[in-house]
Amino acid sequence: MRLTVPFTPRPTARLTAGLTAGLATLALTAGLLAGTTAPATSAATSAATSVGTAAKQAARKQNVVTPGDFTGYGFDQCVAPTQKAMDTWLEHSPFLAAGIYISGDSRACRSQPNLSPTWISTQLAKGWRLLPIALGPQASCQPRFPRYSDDFKINPTPGADKTYAAARAQGAAEADKNAGDARSYGISPTSTIWYDLEGFDLNNTHCRESALAFVHGWVQRIEHHGFVSGLYSSASSGIKMLDDARINRPGQFALPKQIWIARWDGVANTSTTYIGEEGWRPGGRMKQYRGGHNETWGGVTINIDSNYLELGRGTVAHGETRCGGMRTTYPRYPMLKPKKANTKRVKILQCTLAEHGYYAFKVNGKYNKRTRAAASAFQAANAMTPGPKFRKRHWVALHAVGDTPVLKVGSAGPAVYRLQRALNAADAGSLTGTGVYDLATESAVKKYQASRKLTQSGITNSATWAQLLRGRF
Repeated sequence: MRLTVPFTPRPTARLTAGLTAGLATLALTAGLLAGTTAPATSAATSAATSVGTAAKQAARKQNVVTPGDFTGYGFDQCVAPTQKAMDTWLEHSPFLAAGIYISGDSRACRSQPNLSPTWISTQLAKGWRLLPIALGPQASCQPRFPRYSDDFKINPTPGADKTYAAARAQGAAEADKNAGDARSYGISPTSTIWYDLEGFDLNNTHCRESALAFVHGWVQRIEHHGFVSGLYSSASSGIKMLDDARINRPGQFALPKQIWIARWDGVANTSTTYIGEEGWRPGGRMKQYRGGHNETWGGVTINIDSNYLELGRGTVAHGETRCGGMRTTYPRYPMLKPKKANTKRVKILQCTLAEHGYYAFKVNGKYNKRTRAAASAFQAANAMTPGPKFRKRHWVALHAVGDTPVLKVGSAGPAVYRLQRALNAADAGSLTGTGVYDLATESAVKKYQASRKLTQSGITNSATWAQLLRGRF
């Protein structure tokens, strides 16, 4: 992550903790569900009557988990961008994930004029995957901190038992704070909170061991609050510290479930020579592969770091259940005409026309008068001359009909399935219909955009959807 300082890393979060059992735990559960910090000392009757209401409200209003299962590109910057900038970059940039600083007294961007619960929910609703970052106490040997008069470093004192108990307690307290901030912004439980531990001297024993103890305390407490723990740091210091502990001292420390590697090698993957390939795989890695630089998309310039994410199960799509489960994605969709029509393709036509309210009869694969009448009605409704033949442009438009979200690498779901069929119909690709916007889909989109003299961004934006919906190829 970037901090508007020479070295740019960031992430993490903290949570409220230390609550005991019984009614206090019940009250905390209600608070977590409702997205607020519930008092640990609520009266028995109050706690008992409020839990059900809080749970119902959470079910209605809770934001989606972020970033969740995702493979794709992201950016981070110190100050959360304006809504206009986020909308423009959603439409034009390759990024679908965005890192934002939500907590921590040591962050450079304490002032966040754009950040609010509404900002968070708006981005998530539009399809952004957010990476909430916290930057609190830093390693004792980190020379750039403390940054302010009221922030502080990790306590490097080993203590009589040499467990660095003071650092562990600091980590737990910071997690409480980070978790509370995350909930106040409406970030849902099981989302990942990233703690930003800036690079430090790994050879300084007390500095390293106290930092590891701090992370241990932070991880335990942040997970107690129901969030997934993530840590951002330099590949050569904080990340290597974690990997060394994983290999050489297994089970002695609570380690984060996910790691964010700062390694500015310009390679968009999640590997680094500083640690082996087996740790935090599959689904536990992200890499910041390029540091602070300006990028301009859609006329909007932001100074960012660039990231590549491989988290959770990666981007996945649920299987399609439409048309009775029959196959509807094919490499080609030949023209249909009376007395010469592929039965399987006619079934797809009938089913899809039925979904859009044009056909109300049996899906039998027959290109008969009823089917042709429904096809003609679709053509007329979409500014096409009705006729007995169902041509390429009709297939393109038919498959594109539906909602038109911005899609890019990392997107998944019903709209991607439709897009893949429309691209195949337009002879822009021979996609298998995975419902996942992968590199093959991006390549097909670029090919289609080139054929329509659109900007070859590989992003299915409003201009691209408009061409598909008109049946252009």
